[in-house]
Amino acid sequence: MAMTGSNKAVAAQQNDPNSFAASVKDAAIAGLLVAVLGFFFIGIRTDIAPGGLDLKMRWGAWIISILVVFAGRLLLNLFVLRTDSPLTRKFADAMPSGTRFAGTGKWLMRALFAFALVLPFFFTTFFPGKDRQFIDLAILIMTYIMLGWGLNIVVGLAGLLDLGYVAFYAVGAYSFALLAQYLDIGFWFALPLAGILAACWGIVLGFPVLRLRGDYLAIVTLAFGEIIRVVLLNWYEFTNGPDGISGIPKPTFFGLELKRGEGGFADFFGIAYDPIQRFIFLYYIIFILALITNFVTMRLRRLPIGRAWEALREDEIACRSLGINTRNTKLTAFSIGAMFGGFAGSFFATRQGFISPESFTFLESAIILAIVVLGGLGSQVGVVIASVVMIGGIEMLRNLGFLQQVFGSGFDPVQYRMLIFGLAMVLIMVWKPRGLISTREPSVVLKEKKRIGADMVAQGEGH
Repeated sequence: MAMTGSNKAVAAQQNDPNSFAASVKDAAIAGLLVAVLGFFFIGIRTDIAPGGLDLKMRWGAWIISILVVFAGRLLLNLFVLRTDSPLTRKFADAMPSGTRFAGTGKWLMRALFAFALVLPFFFTTFFPGKDRQFIDLAILIMTYIMLGWGLNIVVGLAGLLDLGYVAFYAVGAYSFALLAQYLDIGFWFALPLAGILAACWGIVLGFPVLRLRGDYLAIVTLAFGEIIRVVLLNWYEFTNGPDGISGIPKPTFFGLELKRGEGGFADFFGIAYDPIQRFIFLYYIIFILALITNFVTMRLRRLPIGRAWEALREDEIACRSLGINTRNTKLTAFSIGAMFGGFAGSFFATRQGFISPESFTFLESAIILAIVVLGGLGSQVGVVIASVVMIGGIEMLRNLGFLQQVFGSGFDPVQYRMLIFGLAMVLIMVWKPRGLISTREPSVVLKEKKRIGADMVAQGEGH
């Protein structure tokens, strides 16, 4: 039976993915999936009670999760995924190839550097009651920036997917802790040793995976990270196993300890002692280590080894046909990236004063890799922005207690912290699928240096 013109129009409108009805239908399906899957994870809560388990129904939390997913998916369909939406056209007109956003990289990096120089004093001046908390958060963010820059060598420049980067982080931390425990070696002497040992383990990892690529490489590196953690967990006589290592010494300022009393930093310079001085000192240590990481990385990118990394990332077969030794190229990427991870691990040990295998799980590798991918593979500035967004965002979402006044005392905001954070990650990756900084500046040019837009290369290639 032939369809009339009006029926064809209605059918076409219903099948159009950009129509409002299709967007509502897609959002309803997403909400239905959350309703089914989230009923047992969110709607039901089990508590240990005398004689068995106590089941409690959390209808409010379950309904809120459905509404959040439905509204988020609907807004995503209407304003982001639609090719004819005003927001999509606005971004398309404003940034046809991402060059405008990437062109801000230099001044943005300078502004971030200037602000990072005075960051501790900014907090002590304007937030005197919470300066210790904010400076400690800044130290944590700077640590992840250094880790992201180290992993960026392996993943962003050389194109080798590494899911076990936390292993080198653990090697650096335990190297300093064990050297201090058995040989009574201080931080500054153990710092280069920790980096060298981590680089050696990077070479140990690199040799078995020389012929692996893609998913197979990721699986092997993931297994390597778990092997290191299991060894640290079970070698009780040497690493103290799950009990961890405590009493790790703090760094000194040319032999002066930042402590109260005679012989300390404050007593030597004749100033009043304040516990915040140790946090400021730790901040500038990790700040200098991160700057060294960035400087070495940028210099290596302009050397033949850096160009070999980028050639290996683009096409390993073509790289080999050009006479480049892919074996040495991979090993240098693994070892140098691992070395910076070892430096960061050594600093983590002295900052915490206590380490255990629970601090080096796969989740840490996932967070570091997410920072590199979210910032943009191969982008140094992107890693900084992604670290601030991810690590700072997670810490900010911990303080959602005010939502209990809105939704009632039965609403637990901590349970929705990762849900909100995951939703934000999805929105960012939909908006910028190649990372926040998606354009690249070539290391070598023939006539004129031009930035390469993300739309000039295939997805996941040619960064």
